[in-house]
Amino acid sequence: MVRFAVIGTNKITDGFLNAAMLCEDFKLAAVYSRSKEKALEFGSKYGVTLVYDDLDELATSNEIDAVYVASPNSLHASQSIKMLNGKKHVLCEKTIASNIKELEAMLKAADDNGVVLLEAMRPVFDPGFKAIQDNLHKIGKVRRLTFQYCQYSSRYDNFKNGVIENAFNPKFSNGALMDIGVYCIHPMVKLFGMPKKIVASAIKLENGVDGAGTILVEYDGIQGELLYSKITNSKLPSQIQGEKGCMIIKEIPDTRELSIIYNNGETEEIEIRKHSNNMYYEVEEIVRLINSKENAHKHNQYSVMEVKIMDEVRSQLDIKFPADL
Repeated sequence: MVRFAVIGTNKITDGFLNAAMLCEDFKLAAVYSRSKEKALEFGSKYGVTLVYDDLDELATSNEIDAVYVASPNSLHASQSIKMLNGKKHVLCEKTIASNIKELEAMLKAADDNGVVLLEAMRPVFDPGFKAIQDNLHKIGKVRRLTFQYCQYSSRYDNFKNGVIENAFNPKFSNGALMDIGVYCIHPMVKLFGMPKKIVASAIKLENGVDGAGTILVEYDGIQGELLYSKITNSKLPSQIQGEKGCMIIKEIPDTRELSIIYNNGETEEIEIRKHSNNMYYEVEEIVRLINSKENAHKHNQYSVMEVKIMDEVRSQLDIKFPADL
């Protein structure tokens, strides 16, 4: 049984716990919040009374084996490193770090302390992504990929009314790229590796944060486009075009419908069976790594590529975070 604490008492943490409770070797042992009262209120929903309002106490606690970090992006590195240095395994929400310098420091802390650091990149751990991998050969030589995730944020309404929440605040290393675009970038690098060319554009809002963006990438013989937005919706699926057919992917962050339309007009529907909450699979994987005493290097290599691409995109778009300083 792996005893987890959670940092963050938000909706994301509720979703995480609803999935994690289905994992046999997961146990919620404690809750952290800057407010002890808030931690107790959140923990009571899950029958947990052990709470912390001091990160140092949490990091040195003998009651905890691992920590799920669901704080704003700008706090991921400092909080994760503190936990890793306290010999705690860390599952850190996406985007795992503000920049590559932070991520490298996090990975070093994990290696130095012999513990697991894993990005909670839910799409690439679930059966939908495995179905993409297992069936990709059917479309022949890949020539183009189009990954998109455009989801109008309810927080954008508040933004337009002058209320700037974390999701639209660069102070917290946030914006469309970090919040939404990452779901296009990470699956791409896991399938195809690091592109050799990156060209980016974005729609910037009044406070300098990106509301939407497009990234063009180039591999040897493959063109790619990534489209993401927090200020519009898209109803179109993602796709991978090959010389023998086209793979249609509905909702790249949580693929439940997958099909191939071959050049001869035939269509193959690919069955995907999985939990209703696909955060389950990231929990299952970190628990497996911990129990088997493995590191997460095979997964972390893709987080490194992801963050390097995002750093390059932000450099091109002149998007700067306080964490970069």
